[in-house]
Amino acid sequence: MSLLSDLKILYHMALRPIRGKSHAERLENFYSGQAEAYDDFRKRLLKGREELWKKIGSRPGATWVDMGGGTGANLEFFGPDIQQLKKVYVVDLAGSLLKVAQQRAEKNQWANVQTVEADATRWQPSDGPVDVVTFSYSLTMIPDWFAAIDNALQMLKPGGLIGVVDFYVSRKHPDEGLKRHGWSTRSFWPIWFSNDNVYPSSEHLPYLRNRFESQWLSENRAKVPYLPLVRTPYYQFIGQKKS
Repeated sequence: MSLLSDLKILYHMALRPIRGKSHAERLENFYSGQAEAYDDFRKRLLKGREELWKKIGSRPGATWVDMGGGTGANLEFFGPDIQQLKKVYVVDLAGSLLKVAQQRAEKNQWANVQTVEADATRWQPSDGPVDVVTFSYSLTMIPDWFAAIDNALQMLKPGGLIGVVDFYVSRKHPDEGLKRHGWSTRSFWPIWFSNDNVYPSSEHLPYLRNRFESQWLSENRAKVPYLPLVRTPYYQFIGQKKS
C-alpha cells in the first residue's frame, strides 16, 4: 500500500469525470487509469468477498462464472482448490481490468481460467449450464442489474448457486427479518456512490430472494478508507436455483 497509489485511486473515484457514450466505454474510462493499483485499495473497501467464497466452497469439477470479475482478485480466495474446478470464467466489460486478470492467471498457471470481455446481461458460456455464478460488487455497476440476475439464473444448472456481495440500502419498509436503514443512510449512499456510476439499491435483495431459494444472507457495514467514522452497508447472499 502506498499513499501515492491511494491518491491516484481517490482521484479517479471522486474527481476525474467519467466519459463515454456506452456503459462499456464509461467503465473502461473509469478503470483504465487505476487498473494496476485497483486491488490494494479495493481490498480495504470491498468487504465480505472472501467470506462469500468460503461459504460457497470450491466444489471440485464445477464450472464457476464470476460476473464483473475485473482483475481476477477473487480467484485468490480459492487457494490451491482452484485447480479442482473444471472451468472458471472471469467476465467483465473493462478490458484494462481483464488484462490484469489474464496476467494473474498466467502467473499462477491457472489453465482452467478464461477471461471474457462481455456484457453480464447477455453473455452465456458456450459449454453449457454452470454450477456457480458470483457478482462481487458488480451488480451496483450494471444498469440493468435485474437482467444480469435473470441471465445468471438462465445459465445455472438446476440446484446451481448464485453468490452476491455488494453495497445496498434497505427499503423504507423491508421484509420481516431484514435490516432497516434510517433516512440518512438510504439518502446519502446512493448520492455518494453515484459519482462513480455505482448505484446501491433497495431492490437487489428482494429481487434475489424472489428469484432464488435463499441459502444464506448477511447484512453488515464496512469501514471506508480515510473516513474512520463512516460505515457503508453491504450484504452477502447465496441462493439456489429453484427446481
